[in-house]
Amino acid sequence: MRVRIDKIASSTRNARLRRDVVLGADIPAVAGTVVVGRVLDTKAVYNKLEDEHGRMMSVHAGDIVAGVLGAREAVRGYSGVVPESVAPGDVLHLLNLGGIIGRCTSSNPEVGPPARVEILGTALVFPEIGRRVGRPASITPGPVAPADHLDPLPPMVLVVGTCMHAGKTRAASELIREASARGLRVGAAKVTGVALRRDALEMRDHGAVRALTFTDVGLPSTCAGGVVEAARGCMNALAADEPDLLVVELGDGILGEYGVSDILADPAIQAAATRVVLAATDPVAAWGGVRLLREMGLPPHVVTGPATDNESGSGSVRRSTGVPTANARTQPERLADLVLDIVREPAGGAP
Repeated sequence: MRVRIDKIASSTRNARLRRDVVLGADIPAVAGTVVVGRVLDTKAVYNKLEDEHGRMMSVHAGDIVAGVLGAREAVRGYSGVVPESVAPGDVLHLLNLGGIIGRCTSSNPEVGPPARVEILGTALVFPEIGRRVGRPASITPGPVAPADHLDPLPPMVLVVGTCMHAGKTRAASELIREASARGLRVGAAKVTGVALRRDALEMRDHGAVRALTFTDVGLPSTCAGGVVEAARGCMNALAADEPDLLVVELGDGILGEYGVSDILADPAIQAAATRVVLAATDPVAAWGGVRLLREMGLPPHVVTGPATDNESGSGSVRRSTGVPTANARTQPERLADLVLDIVREPAGGAP
């Protein structure tokens, strides 16, 4: 069966799909398999899909979309799993803006039920020239190899948060912008979460010479294992470019289901983390996050995020934790000053 895809989600990027594809009925029910389906619902909210270039596309009932089987565990969105089996005619759900498709197990009232997707088949690829036998497309393996060890790294800043939407990407991006303005070459990565190019592209927009995510290793999300190896792989790949600094964001929260705590517990990553930035939503979250990180042996050097949006919150955080604060939106230079002392600026400053 041959179909023309209306919208190709960014999560499929490793598979390099074209709009006209041949579909197969034998669908491997594993994370990373590329599937094609027909959207059954038009939603008023959570009705976008990110394409391979990072542009958000509106999705309507009847659209033929390509996405990737995967799991998600979101506090403020949809949670879902890869079913034990997947066949043409099955109805699954769009679980995130990057095009992860699975069976929804929980939703948030703010976004309503997820859009349903009738599975048409798996996209087939034909790796052998001249042969008409295709195999199911997958985003695994990706262009970046997972790693069981860390290569020597430049100074590295870990940006962690108390939960989703705590200001982690904003803090990471402002650090990248300030470091780049001071003449430093910065490599960036987001190593936990669910597939979406938006945050990595924002890091590039702020000056990162290269930005990677776990999807580059072939994971549609990091709530199903392999997260530490993927994180090490991203760090090693960035280090190969010989940057002056790495800024690594860990999506979701310290206590979430995306493997953040596994990464923070890894001895090699702990040893390589020169500075830790905690993004917190409120003073209580900041207090708890600081305590958790100290117990893990990674005391934060600065707290940022909505908890520091004004002096009332900032002062409360400083008094309860003893950790300096710097708001990424209003005090980016202070944030950089508290973190970038780990790197010697090039002679003469910015190029």
